[in-house]
Amino acid sequence: MARAMKDSGIEWIGEIPEGWECKKLKFCSQFVQQKYDDKSDINLSYIGLENVVSWNGKYIETDSQYDKEQSVLFQSGDILWGKLRPYLAKVYHAKSDGCCSGEFCVIRVGRQYSDRYFWNLLISSEFVSTVDRSTYGTKMPRANADFIKNVVVPVPPINEQSLIADFLDAECARIDAVIEQTRTSIEEYKKLKQSVITQAVTKGIRPDQKMKDSGVEWIGEIPEDWRLTKTLNCLSMPITDGPHTTPELFDEGIAFISAEAVSCGNGRIDFSHKRGYISQEFYEECCKKYIPEIDDIYMIKSGATTGRVSIVDTLEPTFTIWSPLAVFRCNREMMAPRFLYYALQSKGFQKQVEFGWTFGTQQNIGMRTLEQLKVCVPQVEEQKEIAEYLDKKCAEIDSLIHKKQQFLAELESYKKSLIYEYVTGKKEVPV
Repeated sequence: MARAMKDSGIEWIGEIPEGWECKKLKFCSQFVQQKYDDKSDINLSYIGLENVVSWNGKYIETDSQYDKEQSVLFQSGDILWGKLRPYLAKVYHAKSDGCCSGEFCVIRVGRQYSDRYFWNLLISSEFVSTVDRSTYGTKMPRANADFIKNVVVPVPPINEQSLIADFLDAECARIDAVIEQTRTSIEEYKKLKQSVITQAVTKGIRPDQKMKDSGVEWIGEIPEDWRLTKTLNCLSMPITDGPHTTPELFDEGIAFISAEAVSCGNGRIDFSHKRGYISQEFYEECCKKYIPEIDDIYMIKSGATTGRVSIVDTLEPTFTIWSPLAVFRCNREMMAPRFLYYALQSKGFQKQVEFGWTFGTQQNIGMRTLEQLKVCVPQVEEQKEIAEYLDKKCAEIDSLIHKKQQFLAELESYKKSLIYEYVTGKKEVPV
């Protein structure tokens, strides 16, 4: 028999069971702001936003630098709620005492409540969305602690809080295990794809070819009639990039493409991840340096995704690029564009990129360095055969990856729905 429900009067909560209450979060918890000082235990572990996995609260080790003297103390059982970019749902349930970034709210649930229930409540998708809608700032949206304190939350009887927490701990652990297996499978397919590419662009696809030593350790043997040359020798112009000034962006105009549109596009430009729109005047200035053409290849040359590539397959809509992208334009008498597109993704070339990049605030590789990196060069007709072969093979692997990614998205959506439905009483823990 379905239990009796009532309207909570709160939009994000909806109906709750009879016998449940709704209270502002500040009436169920204390927001702790005890700063670290010299008298604090120097061995306290530190938690930064980068140490917390989005949407599941797991701790991960990083080599990030931090200033412990600017941190906030927390105790075992406290909930750390990330205020910066709250849509990332960086919510950590402390298992021991420690100190954390000031970008966390340290929430200490009252003794009459279950901290494990409240952790599930505070990581629920609707609670996160409610706080996220209140944020200020565009580049680095941040939530206000006073707003979070005053969010109204559902509060079941304490015995039911514990039942919900026990159930969700078990169910979410099971879902997380499947999510992890799926992510591992996706990474294995990506490695398989790179291995297939590497084999084809360094060993060829024609059977029984005589081989010779390339003279490069991470390339090994190559077919006897292939040669190894600098990337620059395969291009019709020196590698270039976009403007190094930051333009004013608008709601409409010429699409301005940067690294994210390449890293998210699976080999194509993903215009949904464009930087924004620029004016006609700025676009015309950009054209004095570079005008995109079909089959131009873009490589990200700075940031965490350095080395990723895409190939231009459309000039609609009109667009241009920003400075984080390096442009490779093939000399078609020597190099088939799609062969070079694949060659740039091979293990050997990516290893050279890794050896060639420098570190400042982020990893970076210069265009003149990229020009000196080595690629294997068969005859153009053989390049085209290899590119056609890889188009087919990579499409097959990409299809498998896409199915895994869809399944992953469904799992993550199901987990969010499960947490929300139980912490708001839409579903009852089975007896």
